Amino acid sequence: MTTAFNSKPFRIGLMQMRMGKKVADNVAHACDMLEKAAAQGVEVACLPELFGSEYFCQKLDQSYFDLAEPLDGPTVTALSKVAKNTGMAIVASIYEKAAHGLHYNTVVMIEKDGASLGHYRKMHIPHDPLFEEKYYFAPGDLGFKAFDTQAGKIGTLICWDQWYPEAARLTAMQGADVLFYPTAIGWQPAEKAEFGDAQVSAWETIQRSHAIANGVYVAAVNRIGHEIITGDGLEFFGHSFICDPFGRVLAMGSHDKEEILTAEIDPKLIEYTRRNWPFFRDRRVDAYGGITKRFG
Repeated sequence: MTTAFNSKPFRIGLMQMRMGKKVADNVAHACDMLEKAAAQGVEVACLPELFGSEYFCQKLDQSYFDLAEPLDGPTVTALSKVAKNTGMAIVASIYEKAAHGLHYNTVVMIEKDGASLGHYRKMHIPHDPLFEEKYYFAPGDLGFKAFDTQAGKIGTLICWDQWYPEAARLTAMQGADVLFYPTAIGWQPAEKAEFGDAQVSAWETIQRSHAIANGVYVAAVNRIGHEIITGDGLEFFGHSFICDPFGRVLAMGSHDKEEILTAEIDPKLIEYTRRNWPFFRDRRVDAYGGITKRFG
């Protein structure tokens, strides 16, 4: 069996956006940004994590389960129309209702003809102050995913996944040209002065390291805005970026402005990088059995 490798460059886009209280308004705004991205030549676009609503995981409230939708619900239906009308593939993060009482944090990969190529469910679920995701989401049960689009092979991961080298590695091993990380990450206002810069730096550094270690492009898209669901809320810090297989930043967003960030993905650079830094060749796959242990 032979494997076809894409060698044609393609343009990706990140929709760094602000979310309001009404789902319909957020989806309409996202569709507008996507159409603008398509007009800029974007062939694969990515929206932030759970872009349909404010980040409700700041507190425990059963009423927020009402935000969940099936995979063929109104949000995916609207985005599929945009994909078909623009000829642009879309990486879309939704709150998935899989069954009564069973919900996932899910990415749907929509091809440029509007058809769904499949979905990925967030594997790593955080439980921290103002990030109470274990209450709302079951851990992903589909494993790690990379999807063959007509533009290129797209790896999809979600937010907290971005801290785990295992997730990046296993997705890259499926042949992904780029790892997308739809994200909702922000500062707790009381901590911003002391830790804010370090938090952003760590978030960027770990993802650029995934690009280097795996010889792939990485694209992380965050939301912006100060969302108060409880207490002082969260100030989402934007800083969306795209980097190449050397970890070089190709595009980077601000902390507080809505922006469409674009960059070209060139699979030939992946080939060049891996020839010179042959990390996959030199992996000691015979010696990594301990990685499946929790610790020690």
